Amino acid sequence: MFQWSKSNDVLGTVNRGNAIESGLCTLCRADCQGKCETWVSAMRGREVLYPRDFGTVTAGSGNTTHVGVSYNSLRIQGNSYGANGMGDNGKAQSGDVLFTDVSLETSFGAKEKTKVKVPFMTGALGSTFIAAKYWDSFAAGCALVGAPIVIGENVVGVDRQAELKSGRITKAPELERRIDTYLRYYDGYGAIIVQLNVEDTRNGVAEYVAEKYGDKVIIELKWGQGAKNIGGEIEVTSLDYATFLKQRGYLVDPDPELPEVQEGFKKGAIKSFARHSRLGYTNLDSVDKVRAEFMNSVAYLRSLGFKRISLKTGSYGMEALAMALRFATDAELDLLTIDGSGGGTGMSPWNMMESWGVPSILLHAKAYEYASMLAAQGKKVVDLSFAGGFAKGPDIFKALSMGAPYTKLICMGRAMMVPGFLGSNIEGALFPERRAKVNGNWDTLPAAVAKYGSTPEEIFVGYQDVKKMLGANEMETLPLGAVAMWCMVDKLSCALQQLLAGVRKFSLSEISRADIASGNRETAAETGIPFITDVMDESARRILSMR
Repeated sequence: MFQWSKSNDVLGTVNRGNAIESGLCTLCRADCQGKCETWVSAMRGREVLYPRDFGTVTAGSGNTTHVGVSYNSLRIQGNSYGANGMGDNGKAQSGDVLFTDVSLETSFGAKEKTKVKVPFMTGALGSTFIAAKYWDSFAAGCALVGAPIVIGENVVGVDRQAELKSGRITKAPELERRIDTYLRYYDGYGAIIVQLNVEDTRNGVAEYVAEKYGDKVIIELKWGQGAKNIGGEIEVTSLDYATFLKQRGYLVDPDPELPEVQEGFKKGAIKSFARHSRLGYTNLDSVDKVRAEFMNSVAYLRSLGFKRISLKTGSYGMEALAMALRFATDAELDLLTIDGSGGGTGMSPWNMMESWGVPSILLHAKAYEYASMLAAQGKKVVDLSFAGGFAKGPDIFKALSMGAPYTKLICMGRAMMVPGFLGSNIEGALFPERRAKVNGNWDTLPAAVAKYGSTPEEIFVGYQDVKKMLGANEMETLPLGAVAMWCMVDKLSCALQQLLAGVRKFSLSEISRADIASGNRETAAETGIPFITDVMDESARRILSMR
């Protein structure tokens, strides 16, 4: 297994745990005191793009010899002339073009377009307690930056305040809280997406959302995820709550209603219970049956009034990928998120996560290939979002290029949660009276934060931008985790603008597979992206042969 460096001397960042390709630790903690690149970016924004200690240093890259097949083994190909995607504003002809002229706005959808300010979205943040605790930061932050956010599976099922009558939901306060928090800051860019799994479908989540929110919400069907495919899980430490979940219809392991389990819990041997969801499509045994069931589900959701419907699929094999692409295209869905292996925001079994499914770059390369086959048949291919271990601007660029022109968004799970953790911890330390409400974990600021200051205005480089947007009064109630989200997205956006400007593309729609190259022959063979010295080699030879 490739070993990623735990520290970056140029940026002054360090991973607490083992680093992976995204730059995150294998285990990302809500109480972490720093300081990986994503963590620092949630305070300092685009400042983290540059080497530290300017004026006393020089910096050199150690990432120019690529081994194996991964997004890291792709290189971004710059161009030395041109200005594609600037329209008719005349600025390109004046020679006054800057990287900040790059527009990151995009949209997705079959018939009704959903506009976004940045090509990022969250993964599904569902019934895990960490999603519930930091939701206000996640939702407000995503709304402010104009990015879609996904409410994941089982949110209603685990809510003890939710009420069901005759097997259908009649009250869902936690689901409503999550939707309403996003809509409070929503300004026409982004989207709130509610995901359905088997349990949610049985409990009538779609019907409840359609009646209460209508077109304000995108509804999403789910086929597994990149970390696992055995249904969603959470861990609970209360025997009473475990019993409640079983009575709600979930599998709870071990069974809290067995006398020997209750005795084991009483004696302290059993300390927790795992709640599991049912597997999907276990009653079907062929592609045709899956298609029929899927199309019926989409038709039913449309009959409820949903105009925008999406699908999330995990890192299955090629058959399932083809089904997802073909069925979503034929059903005229608005978005298909394709989740490669292997990260999870909840309780995915570790051994499974280490070995489950198709690695992201391979899955996404095949998604492009299959989407191109559909396009060659004259079909309007469903808009795509790629997920699976993204946290840095260059990898986001590479993934958008890999799937161009079909890929409109990059979906990030764990990376989009870090600002919520950090902002809440800072808020709890600075304002102890708020600590419980925001789920802060710190009593005092650690040195890695205190070096920037002792007030939100000093610590968060984007604080004044958000204040200008919302006004001073709203800043009193806005969670600092939302400000942290603004800062991190600002860094990712700036990185993406710089890279797009470097390839002379000033509109996100101009990005293409010609903007990346493979850093080794193996990557070229697996992805169809040419080896770096083969790219434009013919053009180079023509230049050298000019008379």
